[in-house]
Amino acid sequence: MSRFISILFTIIALVGMGAAAFMTIQILKPEPEQADEKFAGLSVFAERVGLEDLDFTVKAQGEVRPQRELVVAPQIAGRIAYVSPDFIDGGFIRRGQVLVRLETADYQLAVVRAQSGVASAEQRLAREVAEAEIARQDLENLGITDSSPLARREPQLAEAEAALESAKAQLADAELALNRTAVIAPFDGRVREENVDVGQFASPGQSLGRVFATDVVEVALPITDEQLGQLGLPLAFAETASQAGPRVVFSAPVAGVDRQWTGRVTRTSAAVNSQTRLINVIAELNDPYGAGSDQGAPMAPGLFVAAEIDGTKIEDLLVAPRSAIRGGNNIFIGEPAAGELRIFPVDLVYSSNEGAWFRSENVDVGSLAIVSPIRGSNDGMSITILERLADGTIKNHNDAAQALAADDERGGGAGIATEVIASTGDGAQ
Repeated sequence: MSRFISILFTIIALVGMGAAAFMTIQILKPEPEQADEKFAGLSVFAERVGLEDLDFTVKAQGEVRPQRELVVAPQIAGRIAYVSPDFIDGGFIRRGQVLVRLETADYQLAVVRAQSGVASAEQRLAREVAEAEIARQDLENLGITDSSPLARREPQLAEAEAALESAKAQLADAELALNRTAVIAPFDGRVREENVDVGQFASPGQSLGRVFATDVVEVALPITDEQLGQLGLPLAFAETASQAGPRVVFSAPVAGVDRQWTGRVTRTSAAVNSQTRLINVIAELNDPYGAGSDQGAPMAPGLFVAAEIDGTKIEDLLVAPRSAIRGGNNIFIGEPAAGELRIFPVDLVYSSNEGAWFRSENVDVGSLAIVSPIRGSNDGMSITILERLADGTIKNHNDAAQALAADDERGGGAGIATEVIASTGDGAQ
């Protein structure tokens, strides 16, 4: 029994000694050092936010067509006696030029017959005038005051006057038909096609060829409703003296050389295309074969041209890379001093491959817009902000901000930032 008690006391003594040793170690162990540096977050690239005006440019394509084009056709029938040497495919024609002339013999004879009819009608009218005067005198001599119109030969005189007018109308019709034996060019232009020759019999309305005017050509350019708004045009736009249409630059390869022509939008089409849901704006080019040509190269009908239309201008917008806009209307901004990510909503005006233009009260010119992809992003997360400079080097904005803060604490070089620059391949130093 005494042996058991001694063993128990020995165990208790050993446990007490161990507990005392553990407590002594805990009391005497040094405190762990606290890290002063903040955890370096995900490294991301950033680009500066700029300020610039947004000039909209709408791009479209279309086929050139003449503003005026018509079918050359006679108004009367006859055998063709003459065809102008300029009336050939590709020929240049002038306003008032005779393109085709029909045989005139039959129509000249009709004019002679009509002239004879006029002369007969004039002789009959003169006779009726004389007879009416004689009848009036006879009635006065007889003292008859209530004579009938027939006794005064008034109906006969009216008939003779009507016959003369009819004869003159027949003469005018014959002369008009004679004049129509010549098919005249109605404008300065070119011949698209010709299908007539001397000796051929032509019927009224028969197509002898096609000509188009060269004073103006036009292009129908299909655009979307959004692009129409970028041009600042209403749906029913028509150019006026006080409201000129926007400038259009056409381009197309001609004979292996890229050519450009400058025109303007003059109107919009009457309705929206029910199949494509697009609306056509009509752009015109004046004198495409003369002053409007590109060093003698005309914008000829049939060319398929690309067009750039000058749109509206919005001044003083913030601009950042398109990749800096996330979730439709949020921008990621890096704060170098805190090494944190900030997410701000923006009023996005326009976005394209060239950038994103927006308004924001929280973003300033020169802010660092994050362009690198970030998974699980949240406002305030730690990031390391890198910027690729124009010379190809990379600037670590976090290290630069920390160096500036340390310099300010030492009081040396107040207000002078120390930039930390790394080469493109070695990373931050």
